[in-house]
Amino acid sequence: MTDTLHIDDLGTVLGVWAHPDDEAYLSAALMAAARDLGHRVVVATATGGEAGGDGDVRLRELTESLAAVGVSEHHHLGFEDGLCGAVQAEVGMVAVLRLLRQVRPDTVLTFGPDGMTGHPDHVAVGGWVDRAWHVNGHRGRLLHATLTESFHRRWGPLSAATGLWMPGAAPPSVPDDTVALRVSVAGANADRKFAALRAHASQTDALRTRVGDGTFRQWWGAETFLQVAPVEGLAA
Repeated sequence: MTDTLHIDDLGTVLGVWAHPDDEAYLSAALMAAARDLGHRVVVATATGGEAGGDGDVRLRELTESLAAVGVSEHHHLGFEDGLCGAVQAEVGMVAVLRLLRQVRPDTVLTFGPDGMTGHPDHVAVGGWVDRAWHVNGHRGRLLHATLTESFHRRWGPLSAATGLWMPGAAPPSVPDDTVALRVSVAGANADRKFAALRAHASQTDALRTRVGDGTFRQWWGAETFLQVAPVEGLAA
């Protein structure tokens, strides 16, 4: 069984994601709990999400969403939405490495190699982060957002019916006892995560209307992460 981490173990947290709203779905409860304990939390997005709506609107939504969980530090890496997969990997890695050296996080959050939904931007950004972490000497722990087998047993049909996965994607599905960190989204923490997601109105309103707020809240009622082991020979 994997060693279990707790929020108070995380120190300074840096989440590196592809688009505004990724951070809310995958880590809003973690961020809220970390801020409650006084930890510094920083979020970076590779793009402004302009392929999924007005970029200015999406960045305003992001600011409001982060505020709902007590986060005020955001970095925009300046890449074009939908084209992260076409960016030379070295370029993306250097952008993340610069961020790691500036923030000096104790914990880094990002996508696993599956990109969660299989979105090419997610896959690319997760790869940049992994490589930058290795080049940076594995400083801090690296956590990949993941989904568990129990999540899929309960929510697999709804996820598929709502088009959560990209065509041909194989979403992560790990045994529940292999996760390094599980954040339960309950009580006030659930309210704050829902507020963070609701702030991304251009991305979540239609889905919330379709499934109902009660189901929507339960659907995203846990956040789970795998801890990445260093790979020898890849650190600078």
